Amino acid sequence: MAGGEATAVAGDHPIATPLRLLREVSQISTAGFCGKFKKDCTDLARRVTLLAHLFDELKDSNILLGSSSSSFNSCFSDFSVALQAAKQLLLAANELDPKIHSDVAVKKINFRFQCVTWKLEKALGNFPYDHFDISEEVQEQVELVRAQLRRATEKYGGPVKSNLLSRALSQPLDKEIDLLHSGNSGVGTLYIENIGNIDHEVRPKVGRVPRGSVRNRSYCSQIVQESERIGNSSKLSVGGDPEISGEDDSPFKSHDESKKSNCPVTPTEFICPISLELMRDPVIVAATGQTYERSYIQQWIDGGHTTCPKTQQQLHYLTLTPNYALRNLISDWCAKNNIQQPTLFANGKIKKSDGSFRYVIGEIGAMEVLVRKLSSRSVEDCRAAVAEIRSLSKRSTDNRILIAEAGAIPVLVKLLTSEDRQIQENAVTAVLNLSIFDDNKRIIMLADAIPSIVQVLRAGSMEAKENAAATIFSLSLGDENKILIGASGAIPALIDLLLTGNTRGKKDAASALFNLCIYQGNKGRAVRAGIIPALLEMLTDSSSCMVDEPLTILSVLANHQEAKEAIAKTSTIPVLIDLLRTGLSRSKENAAAILLSLCKRDSENLSCLCRLGAVIPLTELTKSGTERAKRKATSLLEHIRKSQQHSTRN
Repeated sequence: MAGGEATAVAGDHPIATPLRLLREVSQISTAGFCGKFKKDCTDLARRVTLLAHLFDELKDSNILLGSSSSSFNSCFSDFSVALQAAKQLLLAANELDPKIHSDVAVKKINFRFQCVTWKLEKALGNFPYDHFDISEEVQEQVELVRAQLRRATEKYGGPVKSNLLSRALSQPLDKEIDLLHSGNSGVGTLYIENIGNIDHEVRPKVGRVPRGSVRNRSYCSQIVQESERIGNSSKLSVGGDPEISGEDDSPFKSHDESKKSNCPVTPTEFICPISLELMRDPVIVAATGQTYERSYIQQWIDGGHTTCPKTQQQLHYLTLTPNYALRNLISDWCAKNNIQQPTLFANGKIKKSDGSFRYVIGEIGAMEVLVRKLSSRSVEDCRAAVAEIRSLSKRSTDNRILIAEAGAIPVLVKLLTSEDRQIQENAVTAVLNLSIFDDNKRIIMLADAIPSIVQVLRAGSMEAKENAAATIFSLSLGDENKILIGASGAIPALIDLLLTGNTRGKKDAASALFNLCIYQGNKGRAVRAGIIPALLEMLTDSSSCMVDEPLTILSVLANHQEAKEAIAKTSTIPVLIDLLRTGLSRSKENAAAILLSLCKRDSENLSCLCRLGAVIPLTELTKSGTERAKRKATSLLEHIRKSQQHSTRN
């Protein structure tokens, strides 16, 4: 792969069409979206773009599907149909103006979002991952996208019958909307009838929908909402007598009745089992896998409880992991239903962990005074203010909320490029502390902080570099941020800190690099920036106390073609075999995983393993290693055995 260029894909290759469509969707999303369906378009484009990682790996593995792989070709064909429909939908939905187009056209777009999300989710579910060299990281990311698509499908109305789906996805959407706009109410009637064929218990019977009436448009919306309500087995007719269990479903309901019927039911999985309220910051209790609102489960743990509130299982460890997938789903649901997301700060009050509120107007005022001092012409005043904000931001979540609410983040970002080292160190540390609160991550990214943080990484003091690396790690927890940070030039600066920093700096750089390299597009950047020789240097440095960190990063990179070539050139395989013999259990596990990624389907590397005596430590690992190590070692030995049999036959 000369010059780091991607592997070329022939036009008749099964993945050529999906790759082209993915690039086109990415180009469409680059321009941004607007209008009524801005949120829907943004979410769909983001999820489709994340699938590029899957096809990048398929492309890099240089798969060649023969005529006997008709089932594989069918999978790629399904992807192509779904992606083509997604592209058309994004273009049409972004151009649709509810003031010009009829209400039926809006419903048509909603229904198409339902069809496209369901088709994409089904295509991902039917994909034969086991037949391709797909990394665990990418498979996990695809599962995340599948979960988001599944939730989006339910939000739009659930699964769609196959015959209706094929009809919906095969029709040019722009022509349908033009036809609807031209006043063909028969098309509108047909569409509403099609909604009734959604694969639910609901089977609405719909007649001709009168046009030009606000009441009737509102009623049409009610029809769609009713058909989306899972578990409702009623029937509905327009222009006739109501048929809903004898209840009056007339469009002339009172205001209170209409408001009540339109109030969405909060999905149970969005509700914290402790507070019974909609979650704002859901976290997973790693010991049991249950999800709670962070403040409530933290209060439970701080109270000395050692069991899971929901399952009563013992909490053998107390790690809380942010549930970003669920948080995104809650955000999508709130936006779709015009519900204000729960917040810890509102109307001069902050919500406490026990659910009560306390007034913080005085504290906000004090924070605003500090923020004004950040812009003072007096260096001493600025130093004192930024040092105080650094200290306050370290103490509590409430302070992080109030500091951001006072408008400190954009000002702190400007101070990252200060020539005063003390101001710069305190500013970057304050930004790090503030980024711990997830809502602040978005504000920091919107303030265009990354270029300034990278500048600190390159030219700041050692303390500033350490905290800049830790900030990048914190911000890179979001998938979208990984892409932006990777493109900013942060990776070469982090690799330099990995080589030249003190122990803490190296650990911070390693954590940030690991997170960034989960995104497929950053792997090539890291390899071209020289990460493989840097990791090998750390592994072979007898004075280094860091072995697990470089191995963990290598395990993420080992499935990437450029990384494989770089690893082969730097003679990393002998070092990994030595770790199989002498390393600690975690190091042996990671070494086996890396060797498996490097050597499966590579006869030359498999022969190298045999020559260097890897069979004996691998066999030992199948007996005494961790469960993951046993699986990796067993699989690697099986590949070696098959390679030897193949060589004997030839």
